[in-house]
Amino acid sequence: MRILGIPLGWILHFCYSLVQNYGLALVMFTVLTRLILLPLSIKQQKGMVKMAMFRPKMEEIQKKYAKNPQKMNEELTNLYAREGYNPMSGCLPTLIQFPILFGLIDVIYNPLTHLLRMNAATISNAVSIAQSVLGEGGMSRYSKEMSVISAVAQNPSAFASIGGDFVNQIQSFDFTFFGLDLGTTPTFALNVFLLIPLLSGLTSFAMSMLSMKNNAMGDDGSTAAMNRMMMFMMPLMSVWISFQVPAGVGIYWVLSNALALLQTFVLGKLYNPREMAAKAKADAFV
Repeated sequence: MRILGIPLGWILHFCYSLVQNYGLALVMFTVLTRLILLPLSIKQQKGMVKMAMFRPKMEEIQKKYAKNPQKMNEELTNLYAREGYNPMSGCLPTLIQFPILFGLIDVIYNPLTHLLRMNAATISNAVSIAQSVLGEGGMSRYSKEMSVISAVAQNPSAFASIGGDFVNQIQSFDFTFFGLDLGTTPTFALNVFLLIPLLSGLTSFAMSMLSMKNNAMGDDGSTAAMNRMMMFMMPLMSVWISFQVPAGVGIYWVLSNALALLQTFVLGKLYNPREMAAKAKADAFV
């Protein structure tokens, strides 16, 4: 995750340097990542439209070789090649989200490295002092750097030996979002952090529903069943991830889903595969 966290850390550090608040920086970061991924999403949507245009040819092949699956796959592959369509290209925007998530976990777990840009020797020294302040049982098992922040809040004078502006940097570091500590991992306890996994699941489900509505193109039974399964699997995965990682990652996931929902709605209006499929099918019978 550190390899993934380094480039994301620089981006988030840039955002934080502008607003001096981690939550607002995270909002900026999410918008930037969605903008970076926008060309891929547009390409994905155009690919669906392109597929809609030759959907009647696909259905003809499927009907003609219904009893010969091998020949059917061969003819479909040839059709994709002639039309310049790659069935796997639609997965890319979704797959890219996971490296971003894992990299963001590293950034949030290591704010001294990525956000405050402290060197390894200073951090190592601070961790040793934090262990003496908090005790081994008081150190976070996930993030030693988050433990340093807690130790400074508890006993800032213990870190005087590090020198420089270390304590002031830690104390002025705003790791909140509307008062929420973004380093906290949500649990099933009835508090405001419980909303993050719930919102993550709801926004993911809404995005899946809208995507299926826009892109439904008369899929066969097996494809439709797989799409329905994914419609529930992705929200459940979003909820599970949000319970395993710091609140900051969950908030990124919620914001990213919300922006993706808006993006899906707009692209669905501009490039609607369902409408194009109907048009192509109607033209085929003219």
